[in-house]
Amino acid sequence: MEQFNEIIKKVDDIVWGLPLIILIISCGILLTIRLRGIQVHKLGRALKYMFQDEAGANGEVSSFQALCTALSATIGTGNIVGVATALAAGGPGALLWMEIAAFFGMATKYSEGLLSIKYRIKDKNGQYLGGPFYYIEHGMGEKWKWLGKLFAVFGLLAGLMGIGTITQINGITSAANNFFDPQAVHTVHLFGMDYTWAQIIMGFLITLCVALIVIGGIKRIATASEIIVPLMVVIYISCCLIILITHITEIPAAIVTIIESAFGLRAVGGGVLGAVFASMQSGIARGIFSNEAGLGSAPIAAAAARTNEPARQGLVTMTGTFIDTILVCTMTGLSIIISGCLETNPELQGVSITTAAFQYGLPFPAKVSSFILMMCLVFFAFTTILGWNYYSERCLSYLTGSNQTATTVFRWLYIAAVFVGPYLTVEAVWNLADIFNGLMALPNIIALIALSGVVATETKDYLQRTK
Repeated sequence: MEQFNEIIKKVDDIVWGLPLIILIISCGILLTIRLRGIQVHKLGRALKYMFQDEAGANGEVSSFQALCTALSATIGTGNIVGVATALAAGGPGALLWMEIAAFFGMATKYSEGLLSIKYRIKDKNGQYLGGPFYYIEHGMGEKWKWLGKLFAVFGLLAGLMGIGTITQINGITSAANNFFDPQAVHTVHLFGMDYTWAQIIMGFLITLCVALIVIGGIKRIATASEIIVPLMVVIYISCCLIILITHITEIPAAIVTIIESAFGLRAVGGGVLGAVFASMQSGIARGIFSNEAGLGSAPIAAAAARTNEPARQGLVTMTGTFIDTILVCTMTGLSIIISGCLETNPELQGVSITTAAFQYGLPFPAKVSSFILMMCLVFFAFTTILGWNYYSERCLSYLTGSNQTATTVFRWLYIAAVFVGPYLTVEAVWNLADIFNGLMALPNIIALIALSGVVATETKDYLQRTK
């Protein structure tokens, strides 16, 4: 088993190596140039469209609900654990590179949202289907359908085998266990191992909630996401704002530290290039993983939006990257840097880093700060489960021709994966999910580059009509 884990880890390192990262960033730069920096001069309009329904438009859910469904999958443990991991590996400068990746990623997300509406279809069940598989097949041509199917297979496996189920529920139950019973006093012997009652009860409750929502399909997922996502974002951002406001005099020094670290100004001699490279790789990789720009997941949700204007939905979709990385990840990173926990406790890893920052910065007892972060983690991971269920189902629909029996069977398999998740070892699962996640990006990026002319033409036409 150890040998298998090693092989999976090596494959993961290859898939998420420099070539893929460079390809995704290069695509974002190309689209930014072709769209003349739309993420800058049309951000205000995009934020307005988030809450403004289009009259008489076709679709299943509102643009805001479609955005919340996409955000439910992207705003997750990556915003808490991913940022901390990037800063630990690449130093404070990784945060700046994360923002740079997000800036170009906004143009990528815009293009994904636009293409998802332009090439979506309405199936025999009255559902609106779209995403990379449809804009590959209908935009690039029938001869590229195999590429769309390849994306669908990778997306289906990524959702069912890890990133949407096992890893998320494992994170939730681990967080509950660490808070309620860290010494493992109250345990039950199951499947040859000891598990705490906190793990078992939390696992059962989350599975029940997931079942009640996913059985209802996209409309129920969108309704739940519309309530949970804004609430959890507001709570988490409020906590970060409290930290930043109560330590406002330390922010300028933190910004200087970020810039110096990003460009290796703190490194000595020949270590400058190495420091810059480490900071750049950690920040860009974690930024892409957090906001999923270029991976092709968000346009699957965007396709269900009630709109007749592809460019309009593109603007709404790109706000997801702005919220996820420019707002949430930046606040997390600044809170961690201000706390100084990376220097004082270099042995800390993952969520422990963010926990230390919350305990340092929030004017509450340490136990209360830990509880708030635990609840944020629980909600973040829970909504990721919902979002990836929808993504996986749409991949399955493309592969099976919207077969309802296959969809029903898949939903119960998905719920079963969530149920058994707390009792499985997650290292290999995380790496497998990571691999499938990265492989999803390849067909999608090829399509975005091939269809960049269509995106530019559609955008120009829309902006001229709506001056």
